[in-house]
Amino acid sequence: MEHLFDQKWEIIPAGGATGEAFFARSEEQKLFLKRNSSPFLAVLSAEGIVPKLVWTKRLENGDVISAQEWLSGRELKAKDMSSERVAKLLQKIHRSNPLQMMLRRLGKTPIDPKQIIQNLIKSLPNELSKQIFVKRILKELQETEPTIRYSHDGVCHGDMNHNNWLLTDDDMLYLIDWDNAQIGDPAIDVGMLLYTYVPRQDWDQWLLAYGITLTDGLARRMRWYVLAHGLAMVGWHASRGDEEQYERLKTQLMKWETINYSNGY
Repeated sequence: MEHLFDQKWEIIPAGGATGEAFFARSEEQKLFLKRNSSPFLAVLSAEGIVPKLVWTKRLENGDVISAQEWLSGRELKAKDMSSERVAKLLQKIHRSNPLQMMLRRLGKTPIDPKQIIQNLIKSLPNELSKQIFVKRILKELQETEPTIRYSHDGVCHGDMNHNNWLLTDDDMLYLIDWDNAQIGDPAIDVGMLLYTYVPRQDWDQWLLAYGITLTDGLARRMRWYVLAHGLAMVGWHASRGDEEQYERLKTQLMKWETINYSNGY
């Protein structure tokens, strides 16, 4: 990575699981660099969803390096996720035709509940599949899958963790880390965000800012996706031997299982 810059630049690994991200800093400029990021990044930048894409360069070995503005700011805190501006940015993402068109050009096709169940069953470790709580949740997902219907696809981020939301020092809000992007029911994102961060009594206000109202059908879809996603994450951490995260997410998932939100409480 250093050979892209002269000696005035300082290159710093940005961490992360892949080791493909770096910070580059000189006296005049700060950049966030990533190796082999998706062409999807250009559309995200043009739509104002992520910090501005400054340039891309193809190396002799075929790798592509992208450089974005490195902006000073902070990750959102859990309490910030109830805000109207989070709802409005997520609505913009889900309704963006350019984002969806680019993902389709890249070969992405919409994922539906039937595919989600199939992928989930394949990914669960054998020993985990035998546990009673897993069998119970899978049974519910399979029995209720025919009732999960929605009117339009959108681009879903797939990871509503508050750490993926960046609020800059000049008060610009961005949603970063798009490695899990997919086309599907927007309730995938909305459900995870509401269940994880927003008190039930504030759902109606948040959804109003997002542009919809809570119906029994939406409540059913959100619960379904939350249980499916939660079980997938429990399985992922179990397969990695991450006992602490496995137990934490298992507890959270079993708590969600006991709650069946609808228009009532």
